[in-house]
Amino acid sequence: MENRRRRVPAMAPDDRRAALIQATIPLLHEHGLDVSTRQIAEAAGVAEGTIFGVFENKNKLVTVSVLQALDPQPTIDAFAAIDRGLSLRERLTIAADLLMQRFVEHAQLMGAMRKLIMTGGKEEHFRKFGHDRERMQAALAALIEPDAAILRRSPGSTARLLLLYCGARTFGPFGDPDPFDSQEAVSLLLDGLLIRQDDNRGAQSTC
Repeated sequence: MENRRRRVPAMAPDDRRAALIQATIPLLHEHGLDVSTRQIAEAAGVAEGTIFGVFENKNKLVTVSVLQALDPQPTIDAFAAIDRGLSLRERLTIAADLLMQRFVEHAQLMGAMRKLIMTGGKEEHFRKFGHDRERMQAALAALIEPDAAILRRSPGSTARLLLLYCGARTFGPFGDPDPFDSQEAVSLLLDGLLIRQDDNRGAQSTC
């Protein structure tokens, strides 16, 4: 019997659009922007021409798929679930863990989005990318807010710095062979790099 590719049943336009996006996301994780419409069609179980009946071109499909995959809502919900009864250091360490996991998981997709923006994207999708980052920063600031009085910087500014630290750990250009973890990221944020005198005495006494 001839081996034929199995086709998905006929779907409404919105369902077909959603199916194409869901088929595209794993391929973007694997191939980045080099994914082909043929690969997408095979993964979705449709003819390649079906894609262009739903999306204007491959770039449109890829952009929408990246934005959906990078939806910050799961991370925002995880921030909201952190116990406010914990200390600021404990809350931020949990948040930094969540951020680092997100950045590592989506590194390929974030790189793809940056390339799309740099190649002249002018659609509202790219504005949404910036808006989603602002939403995540606001959720992180809300986590910091209960301890605003003990910080030199505002919760929003502190949240932005933690995002930068966690992003630099994943996307930094220096190839650090000993990347810092979430606890050290929070220590850098809250304590800085200077060793305090009491820490120094403790270190000397243990030598």
